[in-house]
Amino acid sequence: MNKRPLSVSIISWLFIAAGSVGLAYHLTEFRTGGLFQFDLAAVCFVRLLAIFSGVFMLRGCNWARWLLLVWIAYHVILSAFHSFFEALIHGLLLALIAYFLLRAGASAYFRNANPKP
Repeated sequence: MNKRPLSVSIISWLFIAAGSVGLAYHLTEFRTGGLFQFDLAAVCFVRLLAIFSGVFMLRGCNWARWLLLVWIAYHVILSAFHSFFEALIHGLLLALIAYFLLRAGASAYFRNANPKP
């Protein structure tokens, strides 16, 4: 098994941290009683996907790299409905993350990694 690139470690831990903080924040918004808040549950699910992809990227799972790229692409599309600046920032983040996750070293890591079950 080849060594994990530093960029993969940093991106993985950033998404684990961001997903965890976002999940903790949004879990406090659930209210007891009344109707189930499906939109809030969807937001929490998206935060869980960030954590999930970060953890499994650390373990060398190639599908987690693609899940993370889809996750950030989703945010680019979502932010296009908010403001141009927000869409621009998310688009730049997507380009930066894609650059580091699709480079030769990262690709070799995900190709040669032997993920643990």
